[in-house]
Amino acid sequence: MPKRQKILNIKQAENSESDGWKPEDLKMFKFLREVLNHIDIAYVATYPPQECGIATFTKDLATAISKYTPFSDPSVLAVGGESGIEPYPKIVKFRIHKSDIQSYRDAADYINKSDVSAVSLQHEYGIFGGPDGEYILEFLERVRKPVIVTLHTVLFNPSPNQKRVVQKIAELAGALVVMVKMGKEMLISTYGVPAHKIVVIPHGVPNVHRVSAASVKKTLHVEDRTIISTFGLISRGKGIEYAIQAMPDIVKKNPNALYLVLGETHPGVRNHEGESYRKELLELVNSLGMQNHVRFNNRYLTLEELIQYLCATDIYVTPYINRDQIVSGALAYALGCGKAIVSTNYLYAEEVLAGGRGLLVDCKDSEGLASSVNSILADPSLRESMESKAYRYGRRAAWFNVGIDYLNLFHELRPRPAPDAIRAKKKTDDEEYIPRRTRV
Repeated sequence: MPKRQKILNIKQAENSESDGWKPEDLKMFKFLREVLNHIDIAYVATYPPQECGIATFTKDLATAISKYTPFSDPSVLAVGGESGIEPYPKIVKFRIHKSDIQSYRDAADYINKSDVSAVSLQHEYGIFGGPDGEYILEFLERVRKPVIVTLHTVLFNPSPNQKRVVQKIAELAGALVVMVKMGKEMLISTYGVPAHKIVVIPHGVPNVHRVSAASVKKTLHVEDRTIISTFGLISRGKGIEYAIQAMPDIVKKNPNALYLVLGETHPGVRNHEGESYRKELLELVNSLGMQNHVRFNNRYLTLEELIQYLCATDIYVTPYINRDQIVSGALAYALGCGKAIVSTNYLYAEEVLAGGRGLLVDCKDSEGLASSVNSILADPSLRESMESKAYRYGRRAAWFNVGIDYLNLFHELRPRPAPDAIRAKKKTDDEEYIPRRTRV
């Protein structure tokens, strides 16, 4: 039989009645896409390979949402410096130059002309240009698609201009997302934002199965050590010096204790002051004689490496010194991995560690950090209780749940067609997309 005839026979067999599908049934795929995935989201934020907590958050959020919308066409409008040399992946469709106000207007025009359904904007004062990042207002005033703004910082005592910027963002956005209830309360009381515009969605965390720290330590060659860790981009606000100062008292009761400081210096800090803070930390370690009990891993960790270190951790520490901090991706990830946690009492930690999920101490309190770490290490039942409560809390914040929360919010904000348009479309769908075999 000629090859051409074989191909025709195969195609005829594929379209036969016994197979259940006819050529016109392929129109169903268009219908399914419109029903299931008709939401193309544009993300406005920093994005990897830029080394920034907001960039990582944006990638994780976009990935989580895309798993529920496999036929969608997400895009990123990446905010960066003037060099424009970042080797962005294909999802990045537009670059916003941080210090160029016209670039923000051009970004809004790009979205207005596109098929984008909604915009997810990640707000942090430092990533946008202008005084207190006010250039982003040019984008929000010009864009014509629904915008959800996630606020990664809400200041308790903002300057007049910082307050004005947030109030204007709230006015122009369809909704504001904060990650803890305290953030919502602050927006209402300090900034006068209407409560109905604010939604609380937790910081997403990876879906990690609980494993014993001992089983992972062998891989990292620290099986004989009690691991205390802190991770993230290093800067003075992290208060790592206070955790280092706590180590002598911890080592007295736990001679095999090892404090891992995981992460490189924040690029913005490095550009401004070099590695001066890290050098000060190293000098402090030497002056305390803690060279065998404090170890630095000076690089940007992949997600897989980070999870491995967290799973090997016995106690996670966030010694931050800014009381107003309302989010910490590092602390969220530690909760997601079910770790026993000791933290200073900044706002985010106060809320997420309530109910026995962790121990809190005052900012800049080295003695309090040491006492809390020692109390957990001395009481296995306390540690197990904290780990279990942390892990249960973290399940609610797994990225697959957070993705659904954002999709629900996008769906609520999408413009709805007029009733006559809905009826006309339904008639078209009935006639054009429903397979013939289901008709009567």
